[in-house]
Amino acid sequence: MIYTTLTESSRIENLHSKFKELFDFVKNNDLLNRETGRITLDGDELFINNVNPQMLKAENQVLEVHQEYIDVHIPLDKAEIIGVRPLKDCTKLKSAFNKEEDYALHEDTPSNFITVNPGEFLIVYPEDAHAPIIGEGKIRKLIAKVRI
Repeated sequence: MIYTTLTESSRIENLHSKFKELFDFVKNNDLLNRETGRITLDGDELFINNVNPQMLKAENQVLEVHQEYIDVHIPLDKAEIIGVRPLKDCTKLKSAFNKEEDYALHEDTPSNFITVNPGEFLIVYPEDAHAPIIGEGKIRKLIAKVRI
C-alpha cells in the first residue's frame, strides 16, 4: 500500500510501467468536471473508473481484494476514508473470489483507516484488503485499475 500526494507521484512512478502514464493523465485533465464512466488509457491494462457513489458508514462497508489489478483511489472533490487490513489477517470471507469481476469480499473489520484528501491517492495491491468510500454524502473520485 502506498499513500502520498499527486505532486509527489514521480517518487513511485518507477514501481509499475503504467504509473507514470496514469499520473500524467490525472494531473493534466479536469476529471472532476468530466462525465462519469470508464476512461480507457491502455485497454484493459490501464483504465480509470470516474465515479460518483454515495459514501457509506464504516460499519456498512466490507473489505474487498483484487488479484489481477492494483487499485489507485483518487478522491476529487472531498475527503474519503478507506479502511485497510492485510489480506493475510482476513478470516471472514463474505464472497469467494470472482475471477471475471476480479474481487473477493471479506467481513473482517479494518485494522486501520486512512483519510485520503483531494490531491492525494492511495494505491492498494492484492495483499491489501480495503474498504473504500467511507464518509457522508456523495463523492467524485477516480478508481484507476492497473493490471499487475
